[in-house]
Amino acid sequence: MKKNKSIDHQLRATWQAVAKLYNERAAKYDSTMATAFVLLNIDYDHGTPSTSLGPLMGMEPTSLSRILKTMESKGAIIREKNPNDGRGVIIKLTDYGKKMRELSKESVITFNNAIVKNITKEELNAFFKVIFTINKLISDKKIYQDETIDKKAV
Repeated sequence: MKKNKSIDHQLRATWQAVAKLYNERAAKYDSTMATAFVLLNIDYDHGTPSTSLGPLMGMEPTSLSRILKTMESKGAIIREKNPNDGRGVIIKLTDYGKKMRELSKESVITFNNAIVKNITKEELNAFFKVIFTINKLISDKKIYQDETIDKKAV
């Protein structure tokens, strides 16, 4: 199969282009796409428990921890004890973090609006249907369901 006909290649190449676009935008504010993603997933008013952030974003704890440390050093977030769980921490946005969150949100809206202006509603609906189906096939483990792995061969 040729690369340009491979679904996974197109998904990866497109995501890399989107990530590059977002990272170039974020760099203008001394930030990254990953930081913007975290900002958008922290509850604006009440903060978010640190243990909820990773699963919410599909991010590994080590990566998230590194990003949170950087965000804290830049003054975008603060950590407070969770009043409902003495062992937990709530990640809250500072005023600077809220400003950066709004910039991130504007960037996402601008991106989405640009796409929507260039495709039909039917094309967008088909795109979401395809993405939903891919995710469902993966989560239901229906891609390699008939394969058994020979552990000795691996």
